[in-house]
Amino acid sequence: MAPSTESSGPAGHPAVDALADRLASLPWVTGLYVAGSLASNDHVPGVSDLDLVALTDRPPDTQPLSSIHGELDAGVAAGDDLGCAYVDVARRDDPEAPHPTWTHGRLVHRPLTTIPRAELAVHGLTVFGEDVRTAFPPVTEDDIRRASREEVCGYWAKAVRHPAWWILEPEVAELGLTAMARGRHAVEHGRLLTKTAAIAHADAPAWLRDRLRERRRGDPAPLPRLRTAWIAWNDARRTVAALRP
Repeated sequence: MAPSTESSGPAGHPAVDALADRLASLPWVTGLYVAGSLASNDHVPGVSDLDLVALTDRPPDTQPLSSIHGELDAGVAAGDDLGCAYVDVARRDDPEAPHPTWTHGRLVHRPLTTIPRAELAVHGLTVFGEDVRTAFPPVTEDDIRRASREEVCGYWAKAVRHPAWWILEPEVAELGLTAMARGRHAVEHGRLLTKTAAIAHADAPAWLRDRLRERRRGDPAPLPRLRTAWIAWNDARRTVAALRP
C-alpha cells in the first residue's frame, strides 16, 4: 500500500518519510501513524524522540523490521531516536498485549499502553492507511486518568525505591520532573500535557524550571546532578504517595 498523497502526516520529516517508504513495500503493513511530540507540535530536533505506530494485518515479521530500522538509524534517522510499535490489528484493542517495538536502537516487545493511545486519539497524524481517528479505539478522560495513575504508581513508584538511580542516571531526574507534572495534571483533568507545557507545572524551584526549559530548547548544559536528583526524587515520592490508590 503506497502512502497517501493526501496524508495529514508530518510535513516532510526525512526519517518519517524514509520509514514510510520502506514500510509501504511490506504488504502486511497497513497503516503508519505519528504520536508523541511530533504529532503535538512539541518536537525539538536533537532532543525529542520520534514516536510512531504501525498497524499490520498479521503478526509482524521482525527480521525485515530490524533491517529497516538498523539501516535508517545508521543513515537518515541518525540521532533522531526513531521508534515504532508494530501492532497486529487482531490485538489492536488490547492495551496489555505486547507488540514488536523498535526503540533506542533495538527491537523489544511491549504493550501499546493507554498514554500513547491517547496521544494518537488527540494529536495523532496519519502517514498512510486508515485515518488515525478510526484506526484505534477511542480513549476517554477516565481512561487517561487511570493510565496516568498506573504509570506513576508503577514504574515511578519503583524508581522512588531506588534513590541512586536519580543520581547515577541524570535523565531519570529530568524526565521524572516532567512525568510527575504530566501525571498530576492528567489525573486531575483527564487530559495530557506536552513535555514542554509540563515544565511550568513541575514541582521545582524557578531556577530549575528555567534550566529545564533551556534544555528542552536544545541547550546541552548539564543540570546540577545532586540538587536535581534530590528535588526530582522528592517530587516523585510525594506524587506517588498522593496518587496511590
